[in-house]
Amino acid sequence: MSSKRIGIGVRPMADPQAEAWIQQRAKAERQEGDRQTARMTLDVTPALRTRIKLAAIERGVTMAQVLRDVLEREFPEVSS
Repeated sequence: MSSKRIGIGVRPMADPQAEAWIQQRAKAERQEGDRQTARMTLDVTPALRTRIKLAAIERGVTMAQVLRDVLEREFPEVSS
């Protein structure tokens, strides 16, 4: 059996705008990651899910962020 080697080309030059975007996202994720989170599962009707999704789209955020905001507003931290 003959072994055929295929050369890998030179890595392309990095796009400065793409690199800046990656660094910006990494920084935002680190800031969000500063707080510990716990996953919840919640059953809702398809109609309610649609309303939440539409509200999130209108606000330009994720459904998770809409729900976190609602929960924070309904259950504020109690200072001792």
